[in-house]
Amino acid sequence: MTERPLNGVRVLDAVSGPMAAIARHFAELGADVVRVEPTGGGEDRREGLMAGGVSLDFVAANLGKRTAPVEQLAALAVETDILIAPLGSTDVVALRAANPALVVLSVSDFGDTDGYRDWVGSGPVYHALSGELSRSGIPGREPLPPPGYLALTCAAVQAAYVALLAYYNALKTGHGDHLDFSTLDGASQALDPGYGIAGSATAGVPASQLPRGRAEARHQYPIIPCKDGFVRLCVLAARQWRGMFEWMGRPEAFADPSYDLLQTRFASPTLIPAITRFFADKTRYELEEAGQRFGVPTAAVLDLDEALQSEQMIARKAFVPVEIAAGVLAPLPDGVLEIDGVRMGIDGPAPEVPSGPIAWAPRSKPARPEAGGDRPLSGLRVLDFGVIVVGAEGGRLLADQGADVIKVENAAFPDGSRQNRTGGLISPTFATGHRNKRSLALNVRDPEGKALLLKLIETTDVLLSNFKGGTLESLGLDYASLKAVNPRIIVTDSSAFGPTGPWSKRLGYGPLVRASAGLTMQWRYPGEPDSFSDAITVYPDHVAGRIGVIGVLALMIRRLQTGKGGSVSVSQAEVMLSHMAPRIAADALERSGHVVTEDPAQSAVYPCHGDDEWCVVTIRDQADMQAVATVTGGVPLAEWLAGQAPREAAAVLQTAGVPAGAMLRVSELPGFDYYEARHYFREVTHPHMKRAFKVETTPIVSERLPDPPERPAPLMGEHSAKILREDLRLSDAEIERLIAANVLEQFKMPEETAA
Repeated sequence: MTERPLNGVRVLDAVSGPMAAIARHFAELGADVVRVEPTGGGEDRREGLMAGGVSLDFVAANLGKRTAPVEQLAALAVETDILIAPLGSTDVVALRAANPALVVLSVSDFGDTDGYRDWVGSGPVYHALSGELSRSGIPGREPLPPPGYLALTCAAVQAAYVALLAYYNALKTGHGDHLDFSTLDGASQALDPGYGIAGSATAGVPASQLPRGRAEARHQYPIIPCKDGFVRLCVLAARQWRGMFEWMGRPEAFADPSYDLLQTRFASPTLIPAITRFFADKTRYELEEAGQRFGVPTAAVLDLDEALQSEQMIARKAFVPVEIAAGVLAPLPDGVLEIDGVRMGIDGPAPEVPSGPIAWAPRSKPARPEAGGDRPLSGLRVLDFGVIVVGAEGGRLLADQGADVIKVENAAFPDGSRQNRTGGLISPTFATGHRNKRSLALNVRDPEGKALLLKLIETTDVLLSNFKGGTLESLGLDYASLKAVNPRIIVTDSSAFGPTGPWSKRLGYGPLVRASAGLTMQWRYPGEPDSFSDAITVYPDHVAGRIGVIGVLALMIRRLQTGKGGSVSVSQAEVMLSHMAPRIAADALERSGHVVTEDPAQSAVYPCHGDDEWCVVTIRDQADMQAVATVTGGVPLAEWLAGQAPREAAAVLQTAGVPAGAMLRVSELPGFDYYEARHYFREVTHPHMKRAFKVETTPIVSERLPDPPERPAPLMGEHSAKILREDLRLSDAEIERLIAANVLEQFKMPEETAA
């Protein structure tokens, strides 16, 4: 088995509950993770989904860790690399004085934020305050909370990313950091950020411009009934529509060339009904197979059990049985990253309660990264082949931290996220997702273009991609080929279903992955089988991008010791299924005859005073019920909230210790005082956009991580000549010849725009 890249890294974990999953990500990558807790164990061992006296939530969040008594925290912290602890629970100043290179991640629901330090969160409350809830549901209906644990699991990934970034910076500078991590921030950034890059179906229209109620988006990735259930389609590019047209037998009603345009198809009142009639007598399997044959991305809408029993998940061995109690086995995800082709999976069971003091294992620390620049990743070169959301996000995260990220593209195969119906040369969503990058428009299928790329590879640190399986190999850009050119290179691929298995070469988009992984089937109003409500959501793209970057950072740390690079693979479907781990384990145990006790916490969305105004309230226990009764004076909560403004009502409930949050629209986020207090957004401009727009600032409130720079996202080929001239020392004459031969493209301003 390949050596896990974080072998030798020490992580001390003092948090409990869902955020314990932060350190589990490090354990899977080989770090020595020690959980400190009181004698008898933490309360989270007895909370959440329970089976056989065991908390399934606890098990899923703590696999692969060791335990020590909480009294040992200070002694262990002296030789720790990363400490993850609840905000205010430790003397951070004293700990860092004893260990100046220590990275402390202080975790809380709402951060060390004036007016919000004492607020209490829950998954549905985070959905409300992040803008996610306002986009979930059917137009004209009440907002529908997303199913499961999405806000919390995505937040844990964001925390792992920033902690590992700060650790790499500490290796580089010799100085640790104190990170103020808010779970709301993490959920807002990593699930479906309202001011992040959006899917290609939006054609660049930002979420801040959505209508007041739930937006109608079901036509973008339509779900069509068929003989034995439902399938979901993704017909965005013109070539995909032409495949759909051929598949339907070239119907005359849709033969007009204008149907090549997305807006024509979306506006058609007859197209979806025609497809529905065409699909009515066909099974999901038949439609999936035909969709692949005609080049039309198609996915069966599966329930969770069907997803787990699919040929792909079985072939990939994505879940493995884990003994959670004596003789009791439950399926749990075997990691979400592959390094050098080997799954970084479960490396031990959930820990027993501490039995006495422990010691750190001996280790040799990594060498110090080369200094240079004022940002953690200054000096790194990244070639970014990523497209649409997950592709954009990985490169953007690296570029924001100082890496020189070169977006490699060309007009023959344009990035779908460049689609733009906002006017101008570039859209706000593209400008957000590709800020701080340069663009090289190069035909890598041409022998000369390929040769130029390989010259760049010689001095490249990371290559990013998110094509379907086999694409990098067909281009000769897979890790096995590139390490012969540059043994230090790190190559990443993020695909819908992973690089192996019978579905590895399927075309995949987030909505299709959600359908195949059983999430779309759960995202419905209770008792309404066809009320699918995830159409406008962009998930798991942003979180999968962060998981890929965690893999890159881990390999960069390993490279400091070995001098060699490696490969990172991410399956977006497996990321999604891992986020449902406790539910999957509970369902399997129930089927095998075990009694499962549900989490007693109950959340609901209540209408408030005003037009489409809503408030989420979570009742965890009897104490919350009593607090609500005191606030409302004995009036039923629904009746009381109906006469209240949601923000004021949430504040009153939070003062009483009850988790609550007003539903915010994306356009309302920058004006919410919580985000203002944390300097979460800033306004920027782009030279080819008429209006300023909002972007997120730093990924974490930190002492040492600077805000991202403000270099504008590139137009296609904007830096082609400059890169070849300065990095490869080509002459102007050579560059002009390559442009004339269609090997290279250099952006030229359209005359009407230039004027």
